[in-house]
Amino acid sequence: MLERKEYLEKLKTWKDKDLIKVVTGIRRCGKSTLFELFIDFLKQSQVSEDHIISLNLESPEYDFKNYRELYNYVKSQITDNNNYYVFLDEVQNIEEFQKAVDGLYIIKNVDVYITGSNAFLLSGELATLLSGRYIEIKMLPLSFREYVNFYQENNLEKLYLQYINKSSFPYALNLDDVSQVTSYLDSLYNTILVKDILSRKKISDSGMLKSVTEFMFSTIGSNLSVKKIADTLTYNGRNISVHTVETYLEALTESYIFNKVSRYDIKGKQYLQTGDKYYATDVTMRYALLGNKNMDLGHILENIVYLELIRRGYKVYIGKNEEKEVDFVAENQNGTVYFQVAYTVRDEKTLQRELIALQTINNHYPKYILTMDNDPEVDYDGIRKMNVLEWLLK
Repeated sequence: MLERKEYLEKLKTWKDKDLIKVVTGIRRCGKSTLFELFIDFLKQSQVSEDHIISLNLESPEYDFKNYRELYNYVKSQITDNNNYYVFLDEVQNIEEFQKAVDGLYIIKNVDVYITGSNAFLLSGELATLLSGRYIEIKMLPLSFREYVNFYQENNLEKLYLQYINKSSFPYALNLDDVSQVTSYLDSLYNTILVKDILSRKKISDSGMLKSVTEFMFSTIGSNLSVKKIADTLTYNGRNISVHTVETYLEALTESYIFNKVSRYDIKGKQYLQTGDKYYATDVTMRYALLGNKNMDLGHILENIVYLELIRRGYKVYIGKNEEKEVDFVAENQNGTVYFQVAYTVRDEKTLQRELIALQTINNHYPKYILTMDNDPEVDYDGIRKMNVLEWLLK
């Protein structure tokens, strides 16, 4: 098993804290493996096996009809006052699971850990019922840094091309070529389609949903509106309403296939209602649906940078600075950082275009231009231009 050290350390940090630990993320990103690694850590910490209760709720072995059966089963395993560690994998498969989770949480000697592959897990009734009593750990597929550490290869450019062609999902490390990866991603997409979208959203037209998904993958990093998507698909012979597009986009983001990024007016210091962008959780899933046609390496690089900012704990927005666009406004408790991402800026006009968007921001927060250019780092009056692969490894 590939050890996901950063996520494992987070679980260790929250161990025995009076909070439900909720690990969320797209299917096959490594949530179940993370639980296995953490359970190994517990055993090494002298926790006895009979005080570790681990259930994968997609297994026929645990065919609970409702939350009461789940709660009663786990409760029956708790036979003394020593600490118990309860792991419920893919808990959203149990109707009204939040009631079972809440019931286990209030047992004094129980530490509860759950996973889910749909953002629905932390919406609505669960968020209300467990408000203030859970910590969410958002899990993504492998970062470029994890990928490099696995292969121990010094040629970063070669590894990056492999990374964006052979997938960031951990299991893809076991696959020998791109055709196997494509088959695996196609299977994964269909699993998400059936288990996390069609049945949950009660969507009957899987063909139309696939058309919307393909359109979204072909426009990664582009400014989009729901109306624009509906109009484009209708023009191309797929008649679809704005309301239906809204439903499908909600389903695709809830299942973590895409991540919605809103716009922020830097000068006016306000969030904007239009011009959202969508980035894929794994850029190679687009190849399973589209092949290599219309591959925009610049937008794919932008996608990779967005995911890394999320991994590093930033809240990320698209920046609007009067008529200019800043690729990413990244905020955390330490302040704000601005990023422009370009595949290359060796052309002087391209460099000036990227610089001016940052130069006109009237504050002193850090500003970066990240590129694939293998050049020495340069400082343009406080704007740092650096190699993106080196930045990804920091």
